[in-house]
Amino acid sequence: MDPKRITVFGSANAKPGDPLYQDSLLLGRLLAEAGYTVLTGGYIGTMEAVSRGAAEAGGHVIGVTCAEIEAWRGVRANAWVIEEMRFPTLRERLLALIDECDAALALPGGIGTLTEITTMWNHLLIDAIHPRPLIAIGPGWQAIIEQFYAQMGSYIPQTQRSWLQCSPDVATAVALLRLNK
Repeated sequence: MDPKRITVFGSANAKPGDPLYQDSLLLGRLLAEAGYTVLTGGYIGTMEAVSRGAAEAGGHVIGVTCAEIEAWRGVRANAWVIEEMRFPTLRERLLALIDECDAALALPGGIGTLTEITTMWNHLLIDAIHPRPLIAIGPGWQAIIEQFYAQMGSYIPQTQRSWLQCSPDVATAVALLRLNK
């Protein structure tokens, strides 16, 4: 059986040496050591760090890239991507990151990461994809999700909340993945 594929969403803004970059390196390494294939957006920031951590630990890294991002940002796939899945549009790229994984983890990030989390969460809710873990990592996501529930709680029944888990750190997120096998 092929190793499970884990998509990792996260910020393009993390730089080498930043705490988030270091956590992302660790996450990539832990995923590879656990035998997972890692899918990332394939570019810079946390995508680069997760790819690097996984590749340096001997794991397989798939970078899911697209022409629209490259035209907008002027970047190419990072050096640690072993296999590239390339799409013309951001929309197609996002859906591939969701469709091609057995679970997804979300590191801290901005509007793009929030979009990735909520798109996957919605696809899980409406049975557009088979059930799989979706884990948001870090106290920032925990606070955002708690505030979302507090403000919009009557619109979000418990059955819908169950599709998204929060983890305080990368090691706990990998442990949650193992529990969800």
